[in-house]
Amino acid sequence: MNKDQVNGAIKEAEGKVQQKTGQIVGSPELEAKGLTKKLQGKAQKKVGDAKEKVGDAKEALKDAKSRP
Repeated sequence: MNKDQVNGAIKEAEGKVQQKTGQIVGSPELEAKGLTKKLQGKAQKKVGDAKEKVGDAKEALKDAKSRP
């Protein structure tokens, strides 16, 4: 796991809590902020996933080049 995956998961969880809190207390503004934060977290996780896949591909290419 890389930093973007971890931070994205944290941000997504915080957003879910904030969104649910907004629903419970009847605050559309808080709910919207939570949804926004949750979606930002999901996006950041996806960026981290992509970075990890690129790193894995680079490593596989490096290994393939080193074989006779």
